Amino acid sequence: MVATSHEPVWECDAQVVAEIFVNDDGAASTRLSAAEALSTGLRSDQVERRRAKYGLNELEKPPSTPIWKLVLEQFDDTLVKVLVLAALVSFVLAISEELESIRGSHPDASVWSLLSLDSLKAFVEPGVIVLILFLNAVVGVWQESNAEKALEALQELNDASCQCLRDGSWIGDLPARELVPGDVVKLSAGDKVPADGRMIELSTQTIRIDQASLTGESVPVEKVTEALPRQRGKQASERDIQSKVNMLFAGTSVSNGGCVMVVTGTGVKTEIGKTHELIVDAQEEQEDTPLKRKLDDFGDALSKIIGIICLVVWAINYKHFLSVTLVGQDSAGAPASSGKTSFNLSLLGTGTRLLVEFDIYKCTYYFKIAVALAVAAIPEGLPAVITTCLALGTRKMAKQKAIVRKLPSVETLGCTSVICSDKTGTLTSNQMSCVEVVVASSSASGGLLQRHQVSGHTYDPRGGQVIGLNRLNESWECLMRICSLCNEASVEEVEDQTDDGSEGDFNVSYKAVGSPTEAALKVLAEKIGSVAMSPGTGKLLPCNDSIHDGYEKQAVLEFNRDRKSMSVLVANKNSTKRKHKNELMVKGAPESVLARCTHFMQQDGTRVLLTKKTREEIAGVIQDMSKKALRCLAMALKDDPKALGDLSSYDSSPDHPAHGLLKDIGRYGELESKLCFVGIAGLQDPPRPEVKHSIKCCQDAGIRVIVITGDNQLTAESICRDIGIFGDDDEFLEDRSFTCSDFFSPKLSNEKRHKILTRSHASAKQSGLLFSRAEPKHKQDIIRLLKLDGNDVIAMTGDGVNDAPALALADIGIAMGIAGTEVAKEASDMVLADDNFSTIVSAVREGRAIYNNMKAFIRYMISSNVGEVASIFITAALGLPEGLIPVQLLWVNLVTDGPPATALGFNPPDPDVMTKKPRSNQDGLITPWVFFRYMVIGMYVGFATVGVFVVWYTRTSFLGIDLSQDGHTPITLHQLMNWQSCSAWDPKVFKFSDYTAGDQVYRISQDENPCDYFSSTGKAKASTLSLTVLVAIEMFNAFNALSEDMSILTVPPHVNPYLVLAAFLSFALHALILYNDTCNQVFSVVPLNWNEWLLVLVFSGPVILIDEVLKFWGRKLNKRTSKDKVD
Repeated sequence: MVATSHEPVWECDAQVVAEIFVNDDGAASTRLSAAEALSTGLRSDQVERRRAKYGLNELEKPPSTPIWKLVLEQFDDTLVKVLVLAALVSFVLAISEELESIRGSHPDASVWSLLSLDSLKAFVEPGVIVLILFLNAVVGVWQESNAEKALEALQELNDASCQCLRDGSWIGDLPARELVPGDVVKLSAGDKVPADGRMIELSTQTIRIDQASLTGESVPVEKVTEALPRQRGKQASERDIQSKVNMLFAGTSVSNGGCVMVVTGTGVKTEIGKTHELIVDAQEEQEDTPLKRKLDDFGDALSKIIGIICLVVWAINYKHFLSVTLVGQDSAGAPASSGKTSFNLSLLGTGTRLLVEFDIYKCTYYFKIAVALAVAAIPEGLPAVITTCLALGTRKMAKQKAIVRKLPSVETLGCTSVICSDKTGTLTSNQMSCVEVVVASSSASGGLLQRHQVSGHTYDPRGGQVIGLNRLNESWECLMRICSLCNEASVEEVEDQTDDGSEGDFNVSYKAVGSPTEAALKVLAEKIGSVAMSPGTGKLLPCNDSIHDGYEKQAVLEFNRDRKSMSVLVANKNSTKRKHKNELMVKGAPESVLARCTHFMQQDGTRVLLTKKTREEIAGVIQDMSKKALRCLAMALKDDPKALGDLSSYDSSPDHPAHGLLKDIGRYGELESKLCFVGIAGLQDPPRPEVKHSIKCCQDAGIRVIVITGDNQLTAESICRDIGIFGDDDEFLEDRSFTCSDFFSPKLSNEKRHKILTRSHASAKQSGLLFSRAEPKHKQDIIRLLKLDGNDVIAMTGDGVNDAPALALADIGIAMGIAGTEVAKEASDMVLADDNFSTIVSAVREGRAIYNNMKAFIRYMISSNVGEVASIFITAALGLPEGLIPVQLLWVNLVTDGPPATALGFNPPDPDVMTKKPRSNQDGLITPWVFFRYMVIGMYVGFATVGVFVVWYTRTSFLGIDLSQDGHTPITLHQLMNWQSCSAWDPKVFKFSDYTAGDQVYRISQDENPCDYFSSTGKAKASTLSLTVLVAIEMFNAFNALSEDMSILTVPPHVNPYLVLAAFLSFALHALILYNDTCNQVFSVVPLNWNEWLLVLVFSGPVILIDEVLKFWGRKLNKRTSKDKVD
């Protein structure tokens, strides 16, 4: 709804707005005048029609994603798809083989026979894969179902009631959600604004609105009823929120004063509704984290490699299941062997034909090997280990007051290259504080004025002091009384439970009740009075309480924009005068107050005339303080009975002659004349003390800091200088400080904006930028520009509703836990429980350490999987029996590998982790050199696992180790490589005996079939040796992975005791399946004796020496690369 002239409501007269919005678009006879509209409000029928048209005053919640869709989304991953395929193939093969086996002894057996305990063992492998997929899906659905709470928090902002005029009467508690455009609403101090509206009339002299959460402005904004100057053309609709000083916005609150407004926008048509839409858009634009992108790329590459290797393994063994021979047309050919299918293909005109024989059993067998290879190559435990490592990182961060809401954010922090920070509430405390105070000098030679710095940056009355103030004199005491009495605000202590939910653990904070500026003056009075007051009174504001006990407030002369001051008339209860004991205490804009002063209070309380020189000195101090973006307030006193006139004896009685004077607001300026100047207080929303050091740490780590704030440019530049983003000598900031209206004006192209944001400097310290007067859309646009080339990883910090869209769009959003709104917290990835910017630095350090550790266990797991692939590949290439079956590989990947890989996440961070530049998000997890290293290691793993398998079958001793104790029958390598032809061997020539393992005798065959020697029972000992060598090598590889290039002698295992414990646990788990009868059957393994353990050590130990040689060459390569860069 807008005026008929299509002018924005802020450019229309208040009465016109009231008339248009309250009236229907009906006949002229039913229209009400502005005065009538404001006295009756909307009629019930109007409300119904408008609610049908505009809906309820609430934000629309997007439809939630169905559970089935969330479940399907969890399988949209390359590695997961390969695992699904492997599980399906394994199930089909297991069903066909087990059913065929059962029907061999029971021809009438049905599919239900597979439900027996013995038959179910065949489904362990596919069952484990399905279980992994199920758990991953459950975790994924749980995480995603907890998303989108930012929108719900936005809706809660309007969950309030208000005073609304309808049908000629005021409704005191109308739910805000029932408001419609045109409603007349009354607001008073402390109320939350329920909808966007145009202010029509004031109930008090002035009104101030706290809209920091929406715009980032650090002080409440004074609102007016007058129409704003008209702007034509494009600019009319582009006026920023801060300049709409006659409009009130949903979600803000009334700091002081009261007014009547007409609702002009509800629900999604409000400014907060626009923020809602920006959050929705940002969440749709969210990209994958750097880690997820790298893992996805790795998964795609690995899947292609797996596919190629599987085909190669299957193809190189084609001769075992497929034969093609050329025979004559009249030749009968050899009869088909058992299990083989044959067919002929005539070659016309040649007199020959092709005889094709296909062995389905052997084809299936090698297909199973290919499936086993896929299972071996996929690091099934990698997602679980990464999740565990990230979870451990979140626990460490929680202890440092950083609450991580989304696990991948832990790693994302490690490659953060740009931090876009809000100012108010993030770099500053969002609590007005007096930082400088000026009173009469106590030194005769040092000028008339004495300036003192004030420490403390919050409303904590005990959290600072006036530096250099050791004792009070009359001028200090007078200033303290004015700060306390000329004040309508207060301070209260608040206890909130900590974000980590620890029972009995609370955050103690202090908040302003009323005007933040006046609350800061109360705190200043407390810091001044603490010099003379004994501590331990048990009161929050003991000095203020003592002052108020000695004075009685008679009248308040409210602030107005004409005289730019306010004052109180107080009676001194301790005065010996019977009458004329009143004093008028004044505070206001320094220029305005100084112009009405005639005297100056010296440090002993005496009054002297204000000379021109004195005025110039005071004006110079005011100008100097204003340059530092301080909000200056001058304090003055009028206690001369002659100057006060009738006010000197006023006692609040309506019959007193002064009562009429005080009711005439136009005479307040006259009453506040002939004042005595007392002092000046300089206030600001000060930087947090720890921020300057944190900014320096970010710059040392190569992280650029960009400040984006809704506050004015001068104030923001001053803060940036204080915290080190700008240097003290940076006088000209034209290319580093911008208002958003200038930065996004048509004068600058997108290319120019992008160049400003991404230009490189000699150091991060010279790359700091400032954007002021920013709206939510501006913050998002800046982040989008930074993300254009994909080289930067952006973290965004903030605490207000206006920050939420940018928090959702950034690579990692960081919200304030204490001062932050719920909207900001729910849109973020991480919450700072202590609102401390330095916590971000600690989190970045932890993120970098976690990434290094993640690389360590990924290297470890990949080297292990490459070894498994190499083992299967060599086995297939040589035509050997299957040494490692899929269920054994799953056991190694999930259980045996898991503890060491997780323990690598506890590696201590490097000392120089925060002096290195951020790594590029384009860097891969595996470099070419590391890939080559682990290909070498993997090939050795394959050689060792296959080698020990061959040694057991072909030798009774090896390197002096006696292997004949178990009584197994050695065969030749040729026989082992041609075991597929065992059915043609003569049982009388090829004889074998049973073997022992532990205290059991393993009977291989009942009918002495030569092929039984290569069955699951016959090869169980050799397979167990291969599996154990694999486990042992992977434990040694875990110790190798402690450092990418440093020798194991330099970084010994004991630097990470968790890794030593994990290796012990893995061996214990492996021993469990070796020496437990039930596990023996499930995993097809047998117990080993001491000599066989010694053989395992012989084959597994050399991996340490091989990796040491590779690390040595890696160090030389890194030195050469570094030297080339320097050159």
